[in-house]
Amino acid sequence: QVQLVESGGGLVQTGGSLSISCAASGLTFSNYAMGWFRQAPGKDREIVASISWVGGTTTYADFVKGRFTISRDNAKKMVYLQMNRLKPEDTAVYYCAAAFRTTPLVRTTQVDYWGQGTQVTVSL
Repeated sequence: QVQLVESGGGLVQTGGSLSISCAASGLTFSNYAMGWFRQAPGKDREIVASISWVGGTTTYADFVKGRFTISRDNAKKMVYLQMNRLKPEDTAVYYCAAAFRTTPLVRTTQVDYWGQGTQVTVSL
């Protein structure tokens, strides 16, 4: 049974930093591209960042470029998202995602497995 379990969400002030993590189990982690998506109330789920199966390629949505960094540790079966210079519009539930592919994720339809999500709230 595949499980993706996010942790590290919370409340942070504008301009602050937060790191969220995703622990994977039940899958051959190194065979999967991993990604972070987010969904704000009343909005569609959108890609934030993604990383290829061996971690050599990363992609970012324009609205987080230069502020967020995705990374992975295949030995620990973990994927991370370091978020800096947070803005109120970054407030959302952040979801970890896994896709059986070599290249980074770009859309929700490519996802094979989802985590349950972790809330990130950025206050003014």
